[in-house]
Amino acid sequence: MKFSQADPADGYLVEAYAPGSIQIDGRNFTVGLILSPRKLVPDWGPARAEELTLAHLEALLALNPQLILLGTGARQVFPPPALLASAMTRGIGIEVMDTGAACRTYNILMSEGREVVAGLLPI
Repeated sequence: MKFSQADPADGYLVEAYAPGSIQIDGRNFTVGLILSPRKLVPDWGPARAEELTLAHLEALLALNPQLILLGTGARQVFPPPALLASAMTRGIGIEVMDTGAACRTYNILMSEGREVVAGLLPI
């Protein structure tokens, strides 16, 4: 899906996504990544959502977000509750969704000025 009204003036936005690719700032990423309005970290995460670990989540928490969006690939895959608890005990919201939904939600929240961080696994 390509976004037609993305305005990168306030930070990084997802410009498009498709199976195997996420486009940000004119660059195509084919591996998992961390995205926040001011930071882009490629090569994050496991190959499959079922392999997420506390270390992967800690990399997202290190950016001190208000909310974490976890894009788990082509379908929504919930990590074990104990893994999500590390965010919730710090008062940080975490939403799990497929990567396409996470890309769309990230753009909306970023445009509202929210301190959002997305961990996006490939579709």
